[in-house]
Amino acid sequence: MFQYETHQLRSAELIRRADHERLVNEATRARRETEQDATAHSHTGRPLRHRFTRAA
Repeated sequence: MFQYETHQLRSAELIRRADHERLVNEATRARRETEQDATAHSHTGRPLRHRFTRAA
């Protein structure tokens, strides 16, 4: 019985740790996207890409 309870505790701890890692990764990704958007449009009002593709 003790081994089963130890296994359950360990499993719950790993799930909590994985959820925390996932949350940190999502927050980091969102912050990077926000920073990239802010720096990309900070000095010009033009879009980053050309409207039409170049002719060959």
